[in-house]
Amino acid sequence: QVQLVESGGGLVQPGGSLRLSCAASGRTFRNYAMGWFRQAPGKEREFVAAVMWSTGNRYYADSVKGRFTISRDNAKNTVYLQMNSLKPEDTAVYYCAADTDLVLFMRNYGIDYWGKGTLVTVSS
Repeated sequence: QVQLVESGGGLVQPGGSLRLSCAASGRTFRNYAMGWFRQAPGKEREFVAAVMWSTGNRYYADSVKGRFTISRDNAKNTVYLQMNSLKPEDTAVYYCAADTDLVLFMRNYGIDYWGKGTLVTVSS
């Protein structure tokens, strides 16, 4: 059974940092794109960042470029999202996800696997 388990969310002040983790299990993700989406209250779920497990190539939404960094640890089967210079508009539930098709993944179309999410609140 495939599981994606997020951790690391919480309350942080504007300008602060958090690191999210996504522990993956249940299959080999060698040919997968893995990454993060977020959903703020009253808004649609949106793409944040992705990493190709096999090559390490990274992709970001324009809204987080230069502030967020996605990475992976092959040995731990874990994907991370380092979030710096956080803004109130980054407040959302952050979901880990995985799919074999990068283009569809970034479009949030028919994604194979989802985690249950972790809440990030940016507020003073």
